[in-house]
Amino acid sequence: MAALIHLIAIVAVLLLAACEGKEPLYQEQGYVFGTLVEVSVYGETEPRARQAVSEVMHEFQRLHDMLHAWQPSELSEMNAAFAKGESDVISAELVAILQDATQLSHQSQGLFNPAIGGLVQLWGFHADEFKPVQPDEKLIAQWVAANPQMSDIAIVHGRAESKNKSVQVDLGGYAKGYALDRAAELLHKQGISNALINIGGNVLALGQHGDRPWRVGIQHPRKSGALATLDLHDGEAIGTSGDYQRYFMLGNVRYCHLINPRSGYPMQGVQAVTILTRGARAGVLSDADSKPLFIAGARGWRAAATQMGLSDAMLVDGQGKIHITAELQKRLEFTDKSIHPEVDP
Repeated sequence: MAALIHLIAIVAVLLLAACEGKEPLYQEQGYVFGTLVEVSVYGETEPRARQAVSEVMHEFQRLHDMLHAWQPSELSEMNAAFAKGESDVISAELVAILQDATQLSHQSQGLFNPAIGGLVQLWGFHADEFKPVQPDEKLIAQWVAANPQMSDIAIVHGRAESKNKSVQVDLGGYAKGYALDRAAELLHKQGISNALINIGGNVLALGQHGDRPWRVGIQHPRKSGALATLDLHDGEAIGTSGDYQRYFMLGNVRYCHLINPRSGYPMQGVQAVTILTRGARAGVLSDADSKPLFIAGARGWRAAATQMGLSDAMLVDGQGKIHITAELQKRLEFTDKSIHPEVDP
C-alpha cells in the first residue's frame, strides 16, 4: 500500500481538471501496468460513463496479463522460447505490436530497444521493488556484446523466433501507450466523446472538459507538484520518461530503469523528458518516442527529437536545467515564473 501511495504521489503527469460543483465528471482509478491509472469522462450520465470506463479497465488488465515481461504471460512465454532457441506461436495482436515496436526501434537507431529485457532484468528492474545492487561488469559487457535487437525477431505464419538467444522483449516503454490508444478506441465505439486517460503519466485527451480543454500538469522530477501545466486538445497525448519512479540509490548514485542499450548501464545526466504527440497513434508515440530522447541525453536529445519526428519536446538535465523546443514552449506554463528554459528551435 505504501508503494501505491508513493506512486500516486509522484505520477509523472497530474490531472488538474478537478470535479468542481455539479459538473458531470465521472472518474475512476485503478492500479495496472505497475502504476496508477485514471479515466475521466465528461458530460455523460454516471451509469453510461461507469459502463464505458469498466470496459476500459478490463482492457487494461487484459493487456497487462498479455504483455507482462516477467510474470506468466504470452510475452514471457515467447521470451522463454527465444532463450532456448525455439519458436513460439503468438497472437496476431502480439505480431502487430512487435512489428510496430521494431519499426520504432529502427527509426530511433536502436535507442528505443525493447529487446534488452535481459539487461533490464540484470539490473533488478523485473521486480515490484528494486534492490540497490550493481551487476557484475562482465555480465553487463556480455549482454552488450550479444547486441539483442528487435530486428533479430522473425515471424513466419504466426510463429516468432529469434536468431539471437539474448533477445528478451520488454514492452515497458510501449505497453502503456498502446493501452491509451486501445482505450480511446473503446470509448469512441461507445460514443464517448470527452475523456482523459492517464496511465502513470502518459495521458491522452478526447474532446474537452466542458467548454475548455483538458488541463494537465507535468510532474517536477525532484519536487512534489507540477513543473508546468498545459492544455491538451482532442487527440493529443503527453508522455514523460523520468529517473524518479523506477530507480534505486547506490551510494550517491541514482540508477533508473531507463538503460542505454549501447553501454548496458542506466542512463544518467537526465532527470526527465516530456513529449507531446497527436494523431491516430498518439498514445503509442507518447510512450515509445520519449525513450530515445532520454537515452540521447542533453547533448543529443534535440537530434533524436528530429529523428523521431517530434516538434514538441522538453528535457530536464542532471543539473535541473530545462531544455525545450520552441513549439512546446508556446504550450507550457511553468509554475515557477522564475524559470527561463533554454529554447532550442
